[in-house]
Amino acid sequence: MERTDLEQLMTAEGLRLLDSLPPYTNGSNIVRSVAALRKEGYSAALVGAVMTQARLRAKARSKFGEFAERMLFTESGLEQATRLSVAALHAGRFRSAGVTRVADLGCGIGADALALAALDLSVTAVDRDEVTAAIAAYNLAPFPTADVVHGDALTFDLGSVDALYFDPARRTEGHTNTSRITDPADFSPNLDFVFAAARERPTGVKLGPGLDRELLPADAEAQWISVDGQVVETGLWFGAVARPGIHRAALVLRGTERNEMTAAADSDDVEPGPLGGYLYEPDGSVIRARLIGDLARTLGAHLVSAQIAYVTSDTLVETPFASAFRVREVFAYNVSSLKRELRARRIGSLEIKKRGVDVDPAALRPKLALQGPEKATLFITRSEGKHVAILADRLS
Repeated sequence: MERTDLEQLMTAEGLRLLDSLPPYTNGSNIVRSVAALRKEGYSAALVGAVMTQARLRAKARSKFGEFAERMLFTESGLEQATRLSVAALHAGRFRSAGVTRVADLGCGIGADALALAALDLSVTAVDRDEVTAAIAAYNLAPFPTADVVHGDALTFDLGSVDALYFDPARRTEGHTNTSRITDPADFSPNLDFVFAAARERPTGVKLGPGLDRELLPADAEAQWISVDGQVVETGLWFGAVARPGIHRAALVLRGTERNEMTAAADSDDVEPGPLGGYLYEPDGSVIRARLIGDLARTLGAHLVSAQIAYVTSDTLVETPFASAFRVREVFAYNVSSLKRELRARRIGSLEIKKRGVDVDPAALRPKLALQGPEKATLFITRSEGKHVAILADRLS
């Protein structure tokens, strides 16, 4: 969204028009809606702005639920925004720590600031992009304890608050078609600044789930969060918002369920062994937190192969921290023979997973020429020093 689009939208006419639109749907309905609005005399610029917001509100429901219907977004702001369920957990840490004034530095469209303000904490939300700051101000307008500043985290008076929350910019500037920044030195603010500030007062830092573990500060609690099977962030916590004795955590959110594994450090691995009757694929947060060894011990399981994140046992144990599969058969990995075996079993729907082998599942699938009414999961990996194809049934 450019400033001119925002100016079109942030008028009484623009906001009334946006709120009057029917639920957004793709396809020919959009064309008809645009034509009808133009026929009613609305400008092309205003129609474009409100239709974009209607589309983003529909897309935002997965992150914000019903709150999306009264919020404004940019394309990149929505993509990078914290899910409201996760933001609420962030805010809870600050409330539990007893702080009252928090600066949300790099606030984006204001998701984390919204959660903080909802707990009646005083929050100053700061963003250096003018359009994004204006949208955050609109989204936070219902909360009297929230204030938005168009400014830079590097020049913000950190001493004016009790605690800090950083979401460093990890994409190039702009509101659409941005690209990911891979060098942490180019984050805004950069991690040297963030970590130095974090040692002065209670601080939370939101980073991408693929953060280089060499960058993890020894004095921080590092928590990886997955939502419905997708790892969404690495959270680093310092001072009073960190939990004593915890330096590694994997938080798994599925629907309304919340489960967490915690440890003082990376867990020791378990030894590999023969493939058992059940195979477990750890949740991505458990893998990122390097708690696979602890998980395996709770399951009475061992690794399928060294340095590969599959564990196995002859006993089925329910766990929220891994998906479970019943092993059917094991084949040597050979495409021609695998095609023949799958056809003999009439498998037409196949979930393909791989670890520790140079195989592209998307390229492999058409070579298998799947046919039939049956379904299964295929793991291509290493076991006992060999490349194998494990045919299994998903249990969870």
